[in-house]
This record gives sequence, structure tokens and C-alpha cells, in this order.
Amino acid sequence: MNPVRFLRRIACVEGVSFLLLLGVAMPLKHLAGKPLAVKVLGWAHGLLFVVFCLALARATRAARWPLGRAALVFLAGLLPFGPFLLDGRLRTFERDVESR
Repeated sequence: MNPVRFLRRIACVEGVSFLLLLGVAMPLKHLAGKPLAVKVLGWAHGLLFVVFCLALARATRAARWPLGRAALVFLAGLLPFGPFLLDGRLRTFERDVESR
């Protein structure tokens, strides 16, 4: 599989897990007194973020991206809607790798 395609997919899943953590689990913990949601979703999000970072490193090496591009993708992964906002660019980068 194209490493940039895998990065796009894992970024999307990681972005969804982050939004669920912030939008569902945190309110459940603080408003309903149910901390288990944060524990479960937080653990899953953390694992997905590690996979995202590994996929970013792999895509950066395979596509020979400049450090600035890799940093932009990493920073987008830290923002709640960042992976979704960057998806169009990642799609372009994916096509660039496939055309080589």
C-alpha cells in the first residue's frame, strides 16, 4: 500500500478518535461523572496517535518529503480538525507518490 494513502487513512481515524474524546468522552466524564469513557477513548486515541506518527515517518521517508511538510502534517495531527483540513493536500501528495 502507498505509505501516503495509509497515512491519510490513519490520520482520518485518529482525527475521529480525537473528536470523540473531546466531544463525547470529556463531557461524559465532567458532566455525567463517567470517567471510564475518557479512559477507554483516551487509550485508543493515544495508540492511534502513535500509529499516526509512525505512518508519518514512513511516508516522509518513502516520499522523500521535506521536513517542513512533515512538520505541517504532524501539527495538523495535534489539532482537533487538523487531519480533515489537511486531507486534500495529503490526497495530492498521495497522487504524486503514485505517479513516480
